[in-house]
Amino acid sequence: MFEKAFRVKSNTVIKGSDRRKLRADISASFPALSPDELSELVPNKDELNVVKVYAHKGDAVTFYVLHKNPIFFQIEKHIYPTVYTLWRYPEMLPALRTWPAVLQKLVGGADLMLPGVVVPSCGLPKVDRGDCCAITVVGNRAPVAVGTVTMSTSDMMNSGMKGRGLNVIHTYMDQLWAFGDKTAPPIIANAEETAEALAREDSGEEEEGGGTGEEEEGGGELHPGPEGMGLTDSNSTCPNIQELSLAEGDTEKGEGVGGEEEEEGDDEQDSRSPQEQMDELLLQCFFHALKAKVKKADLPLLTSTFLRIHMVSCCPGGRQLDIKKSSYKKLSKFLQCMQKDHQLVKVKELSKGVESIVEVDWKHPELRSFVAPEDGGSVDGPNEGGGGGVGGGCEVPYHPPEITAMYMVTARLEPLFTDAQKRKGAALQAAEVRSIITDYVKKNDLVDENNKNFVTINPALCDGLLEKSEYNEIAKLKWDDLFTRTLGKMQQCHQLQLPGQRAVVKKGAVEPIDISVASRGSNKKVTIIKNLEVFGLDPSAVSAALQHRVQASAVLHPAPGAKDRVLVQIQGSQINHVGKLLLDEYHIPRKYIQGLDKVPKAGKKK
Repeated sequence: MFEKAFRVKSNTVIKGSDRRKLRADISASFPALSPDELSELVPNKDELNVVKVYAHKGDAVTFYVLHKNPIFFQIEKHIYPTVYTLWRYPEMLPALRTWPAVLQKLVGGADLMLPGVVVPSCGLPKVDRGDCCAITVVGNRAPVAVGTVTMSTSDMMNSGMKGRGLNVIHTYMDQLWAFGDKTAPPIIANAEETAEALAREDSGEEEEGGGTGEEEEGGGELHPGPEGMGLTDSNSTCPNIQELSLAEGDTEKGEGVGGEEEEEGDDEQDSRSPQEQMDELLLQCFFHALKAKVKKADLPLLTSTFLRIHMVSCCPGGRQLDIKKSSYKKLSKFLQCMQKDHQLVKVKELSKGVESIVEVDWKHPELRSFVAPEDGGSVDGPNEGGGGGVGGGCEVPYHPPEITAMYMVTARLEPLFTDAQKRKGAALQAAEVRSIITDYVKKNDLVDENNKNFVTINPALCDGLLEKSEYNEIAKLKWDDLFTRTLGKMQQCHQLQLPGQRAVVKKGAVEPIDISVASRGSNKKVTIIKNLEVFGLDPSAVSAALQHRVQASAVLHPAPGAKDRVLVQIQGSQINHVGKLLLDEYHIPRKYIQGLDKVPKAGKKK
């Protein structure tokens, strides 16, 4: 219900009579609460607010807010606890347990299906249809969601644990949770799981993967984040950073020793799996970027910017940093590991869906002892510009991406490209298309004998290039018309080549940087800049450069409908200044900037 933003109608302090009624309703709905616990939740003197909101689907909902955290919410006379309340009193509701990965689906608005429920050895809790129930994850008894069950416990078992089990109303990381102080769930050990772990230890059983210390501690930990909203899996432990330091220390000691020892080291390096090698490269670039590129003044720093600008530039020559090939798969999971297990950085979601590094432990022994390898990227000092920053002391100048117009083979035209081994979906430049079509025509003897400027239409060309109304009318085409029709029938796409990164082919035309002026309260003007990330520009660096130029405040907001993108909003109508910055400093071609023609004309002087 709260996966999308809601609209607040009113926010008032609760009356004394309503406070007593609320306490009575909570006591009747949740008899497991003791009188003392009830008094803590609904105190007599502390300020308790009643907030009335409209959910995104129009439902009227009432929040009860204590100490800036919503503790209960009411929908059509039914009252439910929030996750903040359940973290204090996890026993007040029966709970169904699921796997950590399922949490991401629940946050997105999905309901809990019975195949995803983990049945403990003691059996499921006793519930009836419509009862309020919590959801926990394996390894932590702190609830992460609240909802109503769709069937009784006996019906669940009789159905073979198939079908919908619980209608989810509120989850950790949704908009109701964000209305509070946005704290992460505590770690509450599960007595049953702990007992099972101890029994396995006594019997000498070991989990696959060797049983690391993190597994012995009994579970993962919840961390906020758009990608890593679930628990860190207890089996996926952080690779030991000591191995990286040790490997670098061995390299230093081995310098100048015989070539035999170096060859042995190379053999040992090659014996590791590609995933292990990528893990080591990821750690190396992480330490190198923190030590050589990021300054305290750069914080808070967008995590996407940290990877794209700082870590990628620290990658040794001849190697490519690809986090998807590591054991972490996602940047958020890697940074959670650096935060949780090593206390190297602190990551927060400063705005919805946008994570930033807000703190770095510069005195951490592992960071201080790190020595950058000789081939570890061309960085001579800290990067103050944050990537793509003008006037920020960035020693690596910004270079605009290379954008190449391309054409994608469609199913209708695939027979014309079969001889060239180009299947449906292959992206080609116009010159390649021209060459392949020329070869096809010559190979099939389609050049007109009487006039070499014409090409005879065969069935494949007819099906691919002609409209139905033209089947009986056109028997020949000029070469230029042939190429024009071929390109017109192919799907437009473009190749984007950012410096230091792999070229990416995307469908459609390239999204231009969009500059617009909007009105805010009291007819104040603001300038909004979108799609900077498409061209490898760091929005925070552009924002800082504009602030310096126009001496006006600028803020970053999540871009609506675009994942992992933010827009820059700066006070006043600043289209001229934005245009000069993008054209003169960043050298973005004018054709890729939209909105420069919307500069307001100066009014006549009186």
